[in-house]
Order: sequence, then C-alpha cells, then structure tokens
Amino acid sequence: MVQSPMVVSVDAADGGPSLKDRIEHAGLRLALAVARRLSIEQLASAGAMLMRTVGPRLRQHKRALANLAIAFPDKSDAERQAIACAMWANMGRTYAETLVLDRIVAEPSRIAFPDRQAWTERAADGMPIVGCTLHLGNWEVATLPLAAVGRRATGVYKPLDNPLIDAWLVATRTALYPGGLLGKADRDAGAQGHRTARQLIDRARSGGALGFVCDHFDRRGDPIPFMGRTARFATIPAMIARHVGARLWLGRALRLGESSRFRIELVELDLPRTGDKRADGIAATTAIFAVFERWIREHPEQWMWWNTRWVDSKAPATSLPTQAAG
Repeated sequence: MVQSPMVVSVDAADGGPSLKDRIEHAGLRLALAVARRLSIEQLASAGAMLMRTVGPRLRQHKRALANLAIAFPDKSDAERQAIACAMWANMGRTYAETLVLDRIVAEPSRIAFPDRQAWTERAADGMPIVGCTLHLGNWEVATLPLAAVGRRATGVYKPLDNPLIDAWLVATRTALYPGGLLGKADRDAGAQGHRTARQLIDRARSGGALGFVCDHFDRRGDPIPFMGRTARFATIPAMIARHVGARLWLGRALRLGESSRFRIELVELDLPRTGDKRADGIAATTAIFAVFERWIREHPEQWMWWNTRWVDSKAPATSLPTQAAG
C-alpha cells in the first residue's frame, strides 16, 4: 500500500520515460497530493460532480445511450438519460477512489463482506480459484474477497503506455493483488501472451487465485449472449479455470448509495467438463455473463455502459448451466 505520491524510477531500452511521460506523472503526483488533503468522501464526491458534468459531453455518452436503449427498450429516453448521468457520477467516484485505494482498504468498515466465513470455509479445500468481476460499483476492490479467504490473488491488466504511471499503478495494487499483476499482451503479441497464460496457470495450480475484470469487449473473442443481443468476450478466464480444475467465482463490489462504501457479493458457478474444451469455455463464459446481466439490471447506474459493442441483433438460444452459491 502507498501512503503518499511515489517517485518512480523506470529503466527502458529506449532511453527511459519521455518528456510527455514525465509531465503526465507530475500531474498524477499533484493529484495525489491534493487527494491526501481531502477525506475519501470529499474526494469521491468531487470526482462524481466532475464526471456528471463532463461525461455527457464525451463521445462515449452516445454509445452508452445506444446500449441502454438495447438493454432497456421499454424505458423512456429521459429514464435512460438519467441512468447514463448516474453512471458518469459512479465512474467519477471510482476514478477518484483509485487515488486513495490504500486508505479505502485500510478501513475495513468501508467494505462489507457478510458471507466471509462461508466462503473462507469453501476456499479451505485448497482448490485453485478463478475470480471474475465486471466494471460495476468499484471493480478495483471486487478482488478483496480472494485475500479475505486466505488466497494470494494474481491479477491481469493491460499495462499503461506511460511507464511511470504504470509502475505507480502496479505498486499501489499490492493489497488487492499480493500475488502481483501480470501484463496482458495484445493477442497478436504471440510469445508474450503465451508466457502470461503459462504464468497464470502455474500460479493457479500452486493453490493461488486469479482475478479478472472480464467484461471488456474483445473483437477476437467468442460471441456471447448478453442483454438480448450478442457481444464478443474472451473465454480465457473460463478456459483457465477448466484447465486447472479451479473454482469459478464471480464477484461484485456494489456501491452503497453515493458513498465510498461497498458490499461484496459472490456467486460460484459449476464448470461444464465435456470432451470439447472450446465449447465448455463458451458455455461457462455464457453463464458468467448471464450473472453479470442480472447484476447490471439490478443496478444499471453502476455499470460502465459504453464498454460493450454488439455484433448482431439477436442472441443465440443457449442453456445457462449456472449454480449459484452464497
């Protein structure tokens, strides 16, 4: 955990960070300095106010409204506009909270995990765990249950272009990912992508836990039924879980009202295991997104609505073998 702005040293083969990188990092350090002077609630409220104002003026707002129209055709334009504006406020809070994640994690009262004992007992068998979450509430803290049940979570993320800010991000996620963060290579990167996959499998097999935020649209992913249509998502989390015989947990950190307080909720899914690995991965991913859809519909104002692109107008009929636990 990091209590103050960091000065990060990065060595790079191309001579180190550029001037642009250093300027951006200086801006981050300034933002961190300001954040330290505010309470968590003050900072989050300021972020919400800023994004509620700026968000509707961004190009992503148009896509968010289009996606809301697909998901909620019976709602009026005004209702969908209200959801989108509330979404921007939640995004603003979440973005602001990234500056003080260490302070949030250090206050246990901010993160309720009502079924912790039951999930701890479930994790006691030593089986690997693959945890999946989505961009809802504050997804940054949705992996905390893995540590809470005694597992060293390893996360997967897309490295930032700015090496200084990327180093800061990795360093400040230690409490959330004590097993470290592994950079997600572009799927065209070949060898690097295979190395990351092998590392993930090795860590899972050693009794660890993997954490994925897996509702990113993936143009090379498989078509998955979602919100009445079909979108492409990666099946990698489900495939790894099947490959190593892991438990598949889905989690959300639901924001409570307009505060920086959250309730952790978990669901466990049964993994299909037939002779067709790819079909099993698609079926499991379909089950994952069935749960995600239910969660989103319960609290649409807390999900990142511009993040998904639809690929056709109808979702294929698919049975969803979901066994929810907890």
